[in-house]
Amino acid sequence: MATIVIGGHSRSVGKTSVVAELISALREYDWTAVKITQYGHGVCSANGAPCDCATADHTWAISEERDRKGESDTSRFLLAGAARALWVRTEQGRLAEAMPALRKRLDQSRYVIVESNSVLKFLRPDLYLTVLDPATADFKTSAREFLDRATAVILHHGSNPGGSGWQGVSLKSVAERPVFRITPPPYVTPEIVEFVRTRILERVAEN
Repeated sequence: MATIVIGGHSRSVGKTSVVAELISALREYDWTAVKITQYGHGVCSANGAPCDCATADHTWAISEERDRKGESDTSRFLLAGAARALWVRTEQGRLAEAMPALRKRLDQSRYVIVESNSVLKFLRPDLYLTVLDPATADFKTSAREFLDRATAVILHHGSNPGGSGWQGVSLKSVAERPVFRITPPPYVTPEIVEFVRTRILERVAEN
């Protein structure tokens, strides 16, 4: 199984768009696309709605997307050409409890692309791309924790990491990694597509 993880330092930096555009550009692979969402206190992992029912048997949920209209993130993955799309929802810090069920669902998948940072605690993908936009000041703890594992960086064009509002964030760990600058839309350039395709082919050759 070839596995790609797409992460990013905050919401709304283009992670979902990167996943969808990669799927569309690499339609020769029968992708299983996974979106992982972790909710805070008082929000239901079963449907994302506010609730106070977070009991021991209600900490995570996995659903398979069927709608191809593109109205949700996972629906966008199907619209882009994914063979399957899964949405994993867990309470904050409890992704580990959902991983056995997720791994079982991925058993027969040959090509997997996951939108998440936190999943890196539980798997080592063949490729981890992180999306950075220094114009967005927020920097998730999970993105900071796994920044040094990034295979490459997708950087919003015109952004200067050195002039960002990030506090206590060092980019030294990715200073020598490939950097692909983007001016959305699109979020994926031909260079990014070729980089990913090469890694997939290398993984297939190994097996």
